[in-house]
Amino acid sequence: MTSTKYLIIGNSAAGVGCVEGIRQTDPQGEITLLAKETEHAYSRPLITYLLGGKVDEAGMAYRPADFYAQQRVKTLLGVEAAKVDPAAKTVTCADGQVIGYEKLLIANGGKPITPPNLPGSDAPGVFTFTTWQDARDIEAYIAANAVKEAVVIGGGLIGLKSVEALTARGLKVTVLELAPRILAVTLDQDASDLLAGALAKAGVTLMTNTTAQRIDLAGGKVSGVTLPDGSQVAAGLVVLAIGVLPDLSLVAGSAIATERGILADERLATNVADVYAAGDVAQALELISGERRSIPIWPNAYRQGFIAGVNMAGGEKIYEGGLAMNSVEICGLATISAGVTSPPEGQGYEVLTKLDPKTKNYRKLVLKDHHLVGYVLVGDVDRAGIITGLIKGRVEVKGLEEKLLAPDFGLISLPSVHRERVTAGLGVWS
Repeated sequence: MTSTKYLIIGNSAAGVGCVEGIRQTDPQGEITLLAKETEHAYSRPLITYLLGGKVDEAGMAYRPADFYAQQRVKTLLGVEAAKVDPAAKTVTCADGQVIGYEKLLIANGGKPITPPNLPGSDAPGVFTFTTWQDARDIEAYIAANAVKEAVVIGGGLIGLKSVEALTARGLKVTVLELAPRILAVTLDQDASDLLAGALAKAGVTLMTNTTAQRIDLAGGKVSGVTLPDGSQVAAGLVVLAIGVLPDLSLVAGSAIATERGILADERLATNVADVYAAGDVAQALELISGERRSIPIWPNAYRQGFIAGVNMAGGEKIYEGGLAMNSVEICGLATISAGVTSPPEGQGYEVLTKLDPKTKNYRKLVLKDHHLVGYVLVGDVDRAGIITGLIKGRVEVKGLEEKLLAPDFGLISLPSVHRERVTAGLGVWS
């Protein structure tokens, strides 16, 4: 058994943030970081661009190759944590080694949802798409099997990013989405229709209100997908993009409290002393609702990790809350959404929309009590940062609604006191 002052499980945004948070407060304390993946810290959102040929492997780096050496971090890459024992203050790894800690950050992320009863889902040619290795595996399979057609099961963010990568490689792609529209959780019907139009223009076949009944095989490999109505879609490759859940396997059976994710307070501390959680595995404060929710987005993961690191090292930093955001550009059409995008009726929300049929630009704002609580932008997304600042700065926008909808809206459109609060709001979350 070895031991360390700070132990970090996870080598992605939250883990990197934690290292930098610790070192801001404690330049000398021993840090050990372990992660299942063998790669040095990389920008996970770029895996679709890697597969699509828009970035090379060198462009994947999230920090320089000597980052951990410069920060005096002992790394155990390719080592999977298997169990946390908070009573003994140890982590047991899959290879049998045991590491003791004084302070622990759990930032092992999420795991893709795979349908448990889908025949053929474990066959060669069926992939999830959340890691660098997934991108490598898909690329190799396409090349080895001369794949020309693919089916993506799921029309959410991961599914559409998969579509972007596969179409960039020249594949004909069919999307199966169980909901009535793509990106149903974050976009309304108008925005989804615009994105669906861009997909169709790029030659993507979109099938909503349906999913796979089984994955068909020929010669032991994927040959297509059968739908519930008995119809078939030819495919040499299938991507399962149903969603991602926090990976709670590490803390199963322990005293660490969980719901959907590991529950963390405003310091990113769990209910167990000296154990913290950050990133996709954490369930922490959500800005608008004031509830604890899992928000699996990259900037949020880094911010949580950094704050956890400061607090682990004896500092004092408060997590102000995360804001659910999604940004995706598919087939040349950009979309950004944040906060409450489909508010329930009868609870005091006000919805403002503006659609330009000629340019396909769409703007939707959701307000409550004269405060912006959510938005959807399609096409022209240049002002997204300012609109986000209005939410995070809790700026009252009474009397400014029409300005917010205007295509030339910017900071100059706001009173000076509002500009200051927008800047301050963004600064809290930077």
